[in-house]
Amino acid sequence: MADAAVPEPATLPAARRRPIRDHELWVSFWAHPSAVIAAAMLLAIVATSLAAPWITPQNPYDLAALDLMNSEIPPIWSEDGQWPYILGTDTQGRDLLSAILYGSRISLVIGFASVLAALAVGLSLGLLAGYFGGIVDNLLMRLGDVLLSMPFILIAILISAVAQQSLPVGMRDTLAAPILVLAIAVPSWVQYARTVRASAMVEKRKEYVQAARLIRVKSWRIMLHHILPNTLTPILVAATLNFGLAILSEATLSFLGVGMPPDQPSLGTLIRVGNQFLFSGLWWIVVFPSVMLCLIVLSVNLIGDWLRDALNPKLR
Repeated sequence: MADAAVPEPATLPAARRRPIRDHELWVSFWAHPSAVIAAAMLLAIVATSLAAPWITPQNPYDLAALDLMNSEIPPIWSEDGQWPYILGTDTQGRDLLSAILYGSRISLVIGFASVLAALAVGLSLGLLAGYFGGIVDNLLMRLGDVLLSMPFILIAILISAVAQQSLPVGMRDTLAAPILVLAIAVPSWVQYARTVRASAMVEKRKEYVQAARLIRVKSWRIMLHHILPNTLTPILVAATLNFGLAILSEATLSFLGVGMPPDQPSLGTLIRVGNQFLFSGLWWIVVFPSVMLCLIVLSVNLIGDWLRDALNPKLR
C-alpha cells in the first residue's frame, strides 16, 4: 500500500509543470479584449515594418529610385490614383506606404533602444542609491531632481542639437539615430531610478538581505540576485508605457527638425514634411503617417494599461 501511494519519479516533473495557458498573466491577457486587439495591431505593424523591403514597391531611402514625374499622386481610391501607390506619393515621388513602413521601423527601433538605455542606467543608479544610501543617494537623486525640474523635450532638443553641431557635417545624418536615442534616454532614466531606489530601500531591510550580508555575500550579488528581481514589476509597467512616450518623443524631435534627416524619414519627419502641404490639397502626405503614429502609441498604451492592472496584486 505504501509503495503504491508513492508517485513514480518520472511523473513528478510532469505533475509540477504548469502549462502557459494556465498562467494567471496569460489568462488575464485573453480576458482583456482591448489588450488582445492592441497586441495584434502592434504585432502586425512590427511585422510589416520589418518586412518592408519585400512587401513595398519602393525603397524610399534610395534617392535614385525616386521619380519626380510620380510626385503628388493621390491614394489609389481617388480618381487620379495609380497602382502600385496605394496611399499615394509625396512631393518627391516617394511612395507613401513604403515611407510609412520604413519610417515606422526607425521609430520603433529608436523608441525601443532609448527605453533600454534609460532602463539600464536607471536600474543601475537606482540600485546604488537605494542600497548604499548616504552621499551616493543624495548625489544621484539631486541629479535626478535637476533633470526633472526642466521640461523633457527641452533637454532632448538641447542634447540633440549640441551633439549634431559637435559632429562633422558628413557624420550628422549617419549618427542621427544614436543621437536621438541618447537625447531621449538621458532625461528618461530618472523615473526608473526613483522607482528602483524606493523598492531597494524597502528590500534591503528585510531578513533575507540581512542574512546575505551576515554570510558576507558581495554587495553587487545582493543587488542583482536578491533586490533587483523584487523591483521588476513596477519597472516593467513603466517601461511599457514609456515605450509609447519614447516613440512620441522621437516624432516630436523629428517634427521640430532635430531628429531624422529628410532622406531617412521617420514618422515624425514624414509628418513635418507633409504638414507643409496640408492646406494645398495634399492631405494624404500628413494624414497617413499621423494615423500610423497614433496606432502605434495607442496599442502600446493599451498593452501597458493591461499590464499595470494584471500585475497589481490589489486588483487580483
